[in-house]
Amino acid sequence: MIIQSVREILTTQGRLSTPLSELREDSDLYHAGLTSLATVGLMLALEEEFDIEFPDSMLSRKTFGSIESIVDAIEALQD
Repeated sequence: MIIQSVREILTTQGRLSTPLSELREDSDLYHAGLTSLATVGLMLALEEEFDIEFPDSMLSRKTFGSIESIVDAIEALQD
């Protein structure tokens, strides 16, 4: 399941100041402590896990702003 994999990757790559267990799918990851540097590591781990490549047009806070938006982006890239 994509959501579970994204949560696991966030646990190792997100460096969040808020425990992931306290976040909903639509919670703002940047308010939870995600930094631009951590976003790069997150993006690379997601690309490897799902065998995708994020195009430049998706490299934004909007794409990585929540678990829900990350899952939506992955699903769009897998189609």
